[in-house]
Amino acid sequence: MTAPVLVSVVVPLYNEADNVGPLLDRIRAALTTLSYELILVDDGSRDETVAKVRQLADAQTKLIILARNYGQTTALAAGIDAATGTYVATLDGDLQNDPIDIPVMLQHAQSGNWDVVAGNRANRQDGMLLRKLPSRMANALIRRLTGVYLQDYGCTLKIFRREVAQALGLYGELHRFIPVLAAMQGSRMTQMDVRHHPRIHGVSKYGLGRIGPVLNDLLLVLFLQRYFRRPMRLFGPAAALSLLTGLVVSVYILVQRLMGEALNLIAWLTLVAVLILGGLQLLAFGLIAEMQMRTYFEGGRKPTYRIREVVQK
Repeated sequence: MTAPVLVSVVVPLYNEADNVGPLLDRIRAALTTLSYELILVDDGSRDETVAKVRQLADAQTKLIILARNYGQTTALAAGIDAATGTYVATLDGDLQNDPIDIPVMLQHAQSGNWDVVAGNRANRQDGMLLRKLPSRMANALIRRLTGVYLQDYGCTLKIFRREVAQALGLYGELHRFIPVLAAMQGSRMTQMDVRHHPRIHGVSKYGLGRIGPVLNDLLLVLFLQRYFRRPMRLFGPAAALSLLTGLVVSVYILVQRLMGEALNLIAWLTLVAVLILGGLQLLAFGLIAEMQMRTYFEGGRKPTYRIREVVQK
């Protein structure tokens, strides 16, 4: 009888042909005492990554080849969906994360009953101007706005309980905000310092061009975190403010006209119309969003809560 898998190691790969061999060697050496499966997800590589994996894979390795380049978030989601282990470990395929940290993080997750153990690249081996500085600024902004206090949101090396990982709802480019998504589930989360190595082979896929997408994703995550289950709390006050402002401006126009003041009525009435119609639209958006949430949860029979434990004597 095959032993149950303790940890599923999910590694997204994109044009990492030169790193595949060393990566597999390091993972096998680090996890030799554990029951594990290795899930490599090729995200539309254009080099020899897939051929290298086919050549070097063993019975514990599963290769998932995506139809095209979808991005790291989708690749992680595909690997996590295929995982069967009690825990899921995510790891970069560029050799900058070190698989030797996985057993230590796994032990910490088990002993502390943690749902998520996030890696913190304490001695990060990247350039200061293009990688470290933007990352530090982004980490500080995410901590401030989301209230999820981790040092390093961008470290791919993490350990999850499988049910937590598979409930994250990853899409788009939300891999940067996995800790926030996990916290939205009520997950118990901690962090550990992990090793970080300089990239030797291949080219980094990150840079200053990522700032715009990160900010866009941050706005989405803030909406999901604060208003996903209660969208009317966002649209309702905005609608009320717009309608109230429109009413105040209408009263001002009426008073000024009664006092015989000359006004540019077209401009003022246009402003009133914009405010009132905008308020009505915001109110309608809120009601529609509320109905969509009801359909989402009730139609799919999805609970609005997550139970951590049931105790019965």
